[in-house]
Amino acid sequence: MKAIILSGGKGTRLRPLTYSGAKQLVPVANKPILFYCIDNIVEAGISDIGIIISPETGQEIKDAVGDGGRWGISIEYITQDVPGGLAHAIKTARDFLSDSPFVMYLGDNLIGMRISKFVDEFKAKSPEAFILLKEVDNPKQFGVADVSEDGRVTRLIEKPDVPPSNLALVGIYIFSAKIHDAIDRIKPSSRGELEITDAIQKLIEMDMNVESFILDKWWLDTGKKDDMLTANATVLDEWLKGEIEGEVDDKTKIIGRVSVGKGSVVKDSTIRGPVVIGENTIVESSFIGPHTSIGNKVKIIRTSIEHSVIMDESELCDIERLEESLVGRRVKINANHKLHKALRLMIGDDSVVEV
Repeated sequence: MKAIILSGGKGTRLRPLTYSGAKQLVPVANKPILFYCIDNIVEAGISDIGIIISPETGQEIKDAVGDGGRWGISIEYITQDVPGGLAHAIKTARDFLSDSPFVMYLGDNLIGMRISKFVDEFKAKSPEAFILLKEVDNPKQFGVADVSEDGRVTRLIEKPDVPPSNLALVGIYIFSAKIHDAIDRIKPSSRGELEITDAIQKLIEMDMNVESFILDKWWLDTGKKDDMLTANATVLDEWLKGEIEGEVDDKTKIIGRVSVGKGSVVKDSTIRGPVVIGENTIVESSFIGPHTSIGNKVKIIRTSIEHSVIMDESELCDIERLEESLVGRRVKINANHKLHKALRLMIGDDSVVEV
């Protein structure tokens, strides 16, 4: 079995962060979202992975991920020249996939389970398509599946006005080689893309077996700022292991699970977990509150932060309170010493803000 991870797209919902970087590389708990996807696939025993990239951000993805050596696997990069839809991405990867069954994983999705069980059930049942679904409160905003009592998918509808169920498509699929025949039989949608929902529906019309797997853990689409902060909080809550590798002085209070990376220095501060602090970062006379991730080579001086993501090489000084914020790389935020209230910011790379 092979896998493809879709890591193209322009990330318009995360602008301005994604003007200068791939959305799949935005960190959650100091780790790129894409790396969680790769981890999950590798843990399922799949070692042959293709990453679909776009011309705009493809090189950045390549530089970050490399050849797969850190995971002990092989990674091939496949350029999708135009954003032609998920089914078009499969078509673009046809040579890589050959006739192998494969996992298709959207590179900006995070789920609270390993896909190994999903893969094992596919191998046991041998359907032509296996779709991961999740019960949601707002099915009108998603592609939705109509599922029979025995778990077979009978119909897919994209953002229905009257949803037949509350089972949304998560963005992780497993297909047999029959999906290529289905894709060859569909036409572009009204937005000019080859839709994966149309391809799966075509499989159903071809009397192929399309099965479902209901996700009973959390699922997070990291496409927007608030989604990113929720994902960061969830991952810190569930997966963070407290480990102090940097220097923490006697005046600092560490409460709960806190990770401090190598070369980092924390002085005269309170850190209330779950919090992760990267490498070579300085925190002085500050409060770092729950659900905060601070990257590498960051400086935080006389500042209070919580429920935020601060990316690499940024500097915050004399900020009375920063919360629910996503701060890009190399950002400088300095107080202007005027009266101000809590701040809620989304700041792109290479920005300078005085507040």
